[in-house]
Amino acid sequence: MKLSPFALTLTLLPAGQLLADTFERDQALKLPDVLISANRQVEARNDSSAANTVFTREDIDRLQPYSVTDLLRRVPGVQIAQTGGRGSLPGVYIRGTQSAQSLVLVDGQRIGSSTSGDSNLQHINIEQVERVEVLRGSRSVIYGSDAIGGVIQIFTRRGGEQGLHPRLHMGFGSNQTWERSLGLSGGDEKTRFNLGTSLDETAGINRTHESFPSDGDHDEYRNKSFSLSLSHALSDDIEVGANVLDNRGKSEFDSPFNPVQQQPYNEFDVSSVSSYVDARLNDRWKTRIDFGHSENREKTLDKLSDERSVFNTYRDSMTWQNDLTLDERNSLMLGGDWYEDRINSSTAFDEDSRWNRAAFIQHRFTADSFSTELGLRHDDNQQFGSQNTWSGTFTLPLNPDNEVLLTYSEGFRAPTFNDLYYPDFSNPDLKPETSKSYELQWRSQLTESSRLETSLYRTDLEDAIIFGSNSRPENVASARINGFEAALKQELFDWQSNLGVAIIDPRDRDTGHTLARRARRTLSWDLDRQFDRLGLGASWQAVSSSYDDLNNQQLLGGYALLGLRSSWELNREIKLELKVDNLLDKGYSRALYSFDGNQYGYREEGRAWMFGVTWTPEI
Repeated sequence: MKLSPFALTLTLLPAGQLLADTFERDQALKLPDVLISANRQVEARNDSSAANTVFTREDIDRLQPYSVTDLLRRVPGVQIAQTGGRGSLPGVYIRGTQSAQSLVLVDGQRIGSSTSGDSNLQHINIEQVERVEVLRGSRSVIYGSDAIGGVIQIFTRRGGEQGLHPRLHMGFGSNQTWERSLGLSGGDEKTRFNLGTSLDETAGINRTHESFPSDGDHDEYRNKSFSLSLSHALSDDIEVGANVLDNRGKSEFDSPFNPVQQQPYNEFDVSSVSSYVDARLNDRWKTRIDFGHSENREKTLDKLSDERSVFNTYRDSMTWQNDLTLDERNSLMLGGDWYEDRINSSTAFDEDSRWNRAAFIQHRFTADSFSTELGLRHDDNQQFGSQNTWSGTFTLPLNPDNEVLLTYSEGFRAPTFNDLYYPDFSNPDLKPETSKSYELQWRSQLTESSRLETSLYRTDLEDAIIFGSNSRPENVASARINGFEAALKQELFDWQSNLGVAIIDPRDRDTGHTLARRARRTLSWDLDRQFDRLGLGASWQAVSSSYDDLNNQQLLGGYALLGLRSSWELNREIKLELKVDNLLDKGYSRALYSFDGNQYGYREEGRAWMFGVTWTPEI
């Protein structure tokens, strides 16, 4: 494989040698062996204390996922529980924590709803994504609220090479599914840009088995997406830029638990706008200021009635970060966060806005025989007051190819507006959920082409929010999650293999029951090879049984899914792609619903195929 001058620079640098001063972020986003999300700065993946998984655009093109959630199923320790097909609401469980206990970012901006806590990841169009980074384990010292289980950061498409580079993709598949996208990227020595738009449509499937006749139709999904990235170097030391992502459309769904027959659907809009100034003040001091605005808007309507509801949330934010190199062994990161949430809803909340301010600091020390990382954060919230969190990591290299990391980290999650202010079903006296996590990592370069990364961890959750007997949320629950993860990446006889395994034991500490919708064992395996112009690949995902309820009475069966994919480069400009998901047409469910006093599983797509053409003309 031919390396760009920028990638070649990476291979020649020793680990830990001021990578943040060497890289430009837009170029780093295209490389697999760097990480940005762990400390909001570019660093080598091997130097980060966070257990992490990275997908570049090259990985996305090779794996051909139909969505971001489809991509995330490959991450060890991450489970996705959707409620039926494309566009359905997913539960995202990182290391056994629930969806609202993990933070989702787009270009550094929070995109989760401040009413429900949902991130609406299902609406982020994969064609507008340059890179996805997943951090497993608490990062509340860096990001504050919600980052108990981990962090998912999505970076929008970026410009790279100089000149103009158009791209066109069209695909057609099962269930009358169409994919269309158009993009243009390019730039010169000082300016880079990317502009993209896409339209995805599918007739969908009937998500419910037994329900009202009005729910017997297929649930359509339509998603229009737009992205823009622009960066400009004012000088060798100052860069400014902006990123925009907008996803909007319509998602039909079934409502079998409603006694009134309906044909409901959502009109959604998930968007993010960010801008930044990145400056190197001198050889030892870099500073960056980010400004952001995100919106999570949802209108629910019904084809059979005039019923409607609106839940719109808005967030403005600013982050100032400073990275200081004190000497050859010591570095310091410090800065501050501010964001304000606002809501506009058809439901009258007691409060419709709140702010959060925070300061954080992290010190890193590197000796010849070990290294340490120590961080502290203080949050001041308009609703619940102050919260302190800290974390520490001790890294011990056993030899040049093996190292062990010991980590302690704290986390917290602020209650949502629904928890605090929803009329008649809220509790304004709620405290934040808190966590303490302990982790042991072993990282080993087994051979030149094989790398193994393992984690053994425990997370204790306190003051978890659940609905009490009075139908109001209370800080009464606690949980204990033990887990093991392993990721093995290797190349053998030109086959590229990525294997991920996770074993967890997530329990309610009061009852001893397993937490709902958490499978104890998961496995994901991707195998790919490139034969000149022909690419072949296969995916196997296996998930053990789980329970859909806290009392462990409603069993969800385990399942295994096999997928095949291929690509053929007709020439330098045209590539054909064909994939088949769920090749064996396995019937399975990730969540249950009630109808007439019985439990049924939401349907997921059976065998599904997709054929696509990508055209990248040279101009």
